[in-house]
Amino acid sequence: MGYFGYGGLGWIGMIINLVITIGVIVGLVILVVWAVRRMSGNSIYSQLPNLSDQSAKDIAKARYAKGEISREEYQQLLSDLGR
Repeated sequence: MGYFGYGGLGWIGMIINLVITIGVIVGLVILVVWAVRRMSGNSIYSQLPNLSDQSAKDIAKARYAKGEISREEYQQLLSDLGR
């Protein structure tokens, strides 16, 4: 009488069981996504150029080549950096 296979908790047991099941599924999905990102090495940080390996002059040169700064700004940067 009233047990329905949930230890006598009835509907409360069913709800608790559902919440636990959903939690486990969500946790497994998060774990798989994390593992795939970790193993692939394609994070947003790996796609950025490593600026610490470049000198200030190299960075200024790259910015000038991309058209981010004008010739005058580039020459001023080189002058400020001591060529």
